[in-house]
Amino acid sequence: MSDRNVPAHHQANHSKGHDVHHDEDDGHHDDHSKRQGGEHHGQAGVRPTRFSIIWLLPILAVLIAGYLIFRSLSDRGPDITLTFDTAEGLTAGQTQVKNKAVSLGTVQKIELSEDMHRVVVHIRMKSSTEHILTEKTRFWVVRPRINGASVTGLETLLSGAYIAIDPGPPGGHPQKNFVGLESAPGVRSDQPGSTFVLFTPTLGSIGEGAPVFFRDKVVGEILGYTMPPGGEGPILLQAFIRSPYDHYLHRDSRFWNVSGVQVGLGAGGLKVQLTSFQALLSGGVAFGLPPGAHDAKGDFAPPNSVFKLYRSEQDAKNANSYHKLKVITYLDNSVKGLSKGADVTMFGINVGTVLDVALKVDPETAKAQVRVTLQLELERLLPGDRHAETNKNEVLSALIAHGMRASMTTVSFLTGESAIALTFVKKGQPETIDYEDDLPIVPSISGGFDGIMASASTIMDKIAAMPLTQLGDHANDLVTHADQRINSAEVKQSLVSLRDSLQHLSSLSRQMDRGVKPLMKRLPEMSRQLDLTLKNARQLMATYGGDADFKRDLQSMIIQLTQSARSIRFLTTYLNNHPSALITGRH
Repeated sequence: MSDRNVPAHHQANHSKGHDVHHDEDDGHHDDHSKRQGGEHHGQAGVRPTRFSIIWLLPILAVLIAGYLIFRSLSDRGPDITLTFDTAEGLTAGQTQVKNKAVSLGTVQKIELSEDMHRVVVHIRMKSSTEHILTEKTRFWVVRPRINGASVTGLETLLSGAYIAIDPGPPGGHPQKNFVGLESAPGVRSDQPGSTFVLFTPTLGSIGEGAPVFFRDKVVGEILGYTMPPGGEGPILLQAFIRSPYDHYLHRDSRFWNVSGVQVGLGAGGLKVQLTSFQALLSGGVAFGLPPGAHDAKGDFAPPNSVFKLYRSEQDAKNANSYHKLKVITYLDNSVKGLSKGADVTMFGINVGTVLDVALKVDPETAKAQVRVTLQLELERLLPGDRHAETNKNEVLSALIAHGMRASMTTVSFLTGESAIALTFVKKGQPETIDYEDDLPIVPSISGGFDGIMASASTIMDKIAAMPLTQLGDHANDLVTHADQRINSAEVKQSLVSLRDSLQHLSSLSRQMDRGVKPLMKRLPEMSRQLDLTLKNARQLMATYGGDADFKRDLQSMIIQLTQSARSIRFLTTYLNNHPSALITGRH
């Protein structure tokens, strides 16, 4: 290739290359050759650098790493700490925070608190949860749990435990440190309903999670209970009732205990009542509509209203009475089986409740009695609104004046349960009302099985007071001397005389019978002849009608004959009916 074909700038470089070649040491011969090769290559044209696909791998890796870093930074939410009693089932890097099965965060680290009493769980939440982390947010660990009749957390047997979150109601101040719950709350923020307070003297078998029933349907649950300060006073129960059943509660509604099995023995036989299997294991409460609820529209109980928890449904029904009269009575017999809450009945109908049973001894007279405090319900004694219009003491005074008395009665001989019966004594002494501590006193009488035993004891005392020993001695003496007296000459002579008298009487009767029979046969003929004579006399009197004296004498004779004939007829009839009258006389 000639120099003419080389461009000007290549020629300059070539000349310059020659000058340098002459000035450099021979040791740079290789460099000169390389430049010459470059010159020859330049003479042919510039070749572009080739791009290899292998260079895409590091570029792609850098892009993915950048995206992941950006995604991690953009999704990273606040770091929070939870405090629990134990870290059972929790694992750093694996355990998640969930709500409705959606992951909202992950446990990063688990450590003990400074006092070594609790565990501190560090959690990294997602950015979407920042607005729900307030002081109203609640956390708890979901594990397999058996509480009463309910079994929860079975899904964690395979997937492992997780931390559940309840955001709580909207609003609230942001918070990063929380104290976790040891069990799931009874009420979630997304569950509509209302909370009410029940108070009871005893808790029984009611516990946290116990169901609340309305007409045998579960409509809520017991959230927990609060013991009174110092252990004195009623126990407070927090009950949650779901919507719309919370609107069934009125101000006059009643709650009662339905825990366990209720067994009763009455006139209908043995009765066993079980509300539900869950109530049998964990206890339960129930409520119903008050009387006249359909007329009290809009009179609903507001949330956090306080209600009394009654021992049974019957006690709750009895509490619907608002006009009550407290009275006392004194019993002299045993009150075994009578306790607080027993029924007060009148003709078998419940009219009240026993409030208290106490022994009272008079220090002056040393007389011991049982003081029973009763509460009568006037709505059951007086119909309609008469109880509101009438003075309570006037009603009681009228009842006592008509013989009303209080007595013990046995409800069941099998269980020994007793009650107070208000009975009316016939021909009882009228009594007036006495008062003690401004409470009227109802007179009492012995009653029930003990009353029967007391009456039997009184009868036995009277029998024991009889001179039975003397009567026995006299009876023995009579039996001993009976043979001697019977075998005595006087008795024998009396028997002989009696036999002779009977024989003479029999002979006389036979003789009279022989004498009377002809007479009885002649009496009818005599009566016929008298009738015939009377007839002739009347005819004769008619013939001599002109002679006044003769007529009067004849008329008098006819009257006497008529009377004689009548007497003979009466005698004949009487002797025919009573032949023994000839001996014994006319009765």
